[in-house]
Amino acid sequence: MADELRIAIFGATGRMGRALVTAVEECPNAVVSGASASANSEWIGRELSATGAKSKATVSKDPAGALQQAHVAIDFTLPEATSANLAACVNARCPIVIGTTGQSDAVQIQISEASRSIPILQAPNMSLGVNLLMQLVEVAASKLDENYDIEIFEAHHRNKKDSPSGTALALGRSAAAGRNVELQALAEHDRHGSNVPRRRGAIGFSVFRGGDVIGDHTVTFAGIGERMELTHRATDRMAFARGAVTAAKWLVSRSPGLYSMRDVLALSR
Repeated sequence: MADELRIAIFGATGRMGRALVTAVEECPNAVVSGASASANSEWIGRELSATGAKSKATVSKDPAGALQQAHVAIDFTLPEATSANLAACVNARCPIVIGTTGQSDAVQIQISEASRSIPILQAPNMSLGVNLLMQLVEVAASKLDENYDIEIFEAHHRNKKDSPSGTALALGRSAAAGRNVELQALAEHDRHGSNVPRRRGAIGFSVFRGGDVIGDHTVTFAGIGERMELTHRATDRMAFARGAVTAAKWLVSRSPGLYSMRDVLALSR
């Protein structure tokens, strides 16, 4: 690989995409070498510099076009776009960082299969703080038994489509792992009615959607006479963008496989 790390950004003209472009441009020895957007975007065929970026990369409607000079790609698009972006990376033998959440089971299988050919890093949240939170939740759940009820609250902006968030589900999996149980068997997503007592050992989820909230997550361990809350609040998308660029720099020299931010941060499992 050359001294300059060339990064392709899928979905480069969206809110998260623009943050990623900025994060790459503030990173020494890294450049945005290619970009893509949805086929009906007004930015197709235009340079990213028109969005205020320094990069002169042309925005392509084709992910393969964005990958022509790339060492690694970052995908923060929509779940329905992940499949095509991933296929293009496999064809180009280009590592990919996937921050998009809400993929179907079929796409998740495709990701697993593609990881046999190329390095893939998939994480529901790229921030350092959230990934440390996940480990803290797992430790807390391993020390606090079923006498402590686990509830996960998450809040995001009004336009977020998947619910609960991928980060909330990952926190749920961390809690379940701490207690050596399966999240699917214990998750409670919907409570209403006059006779819905809480199941012992359940992991509850509640969701807020409104305004421009970037991302809040709180995991509560509620016992008798005491309550512990572990909270992370994101106030700027750049935290996710910088984490994704850090992940891309780490991933580019790896062997094929499926990695996570825990691998990047060398956190114990």
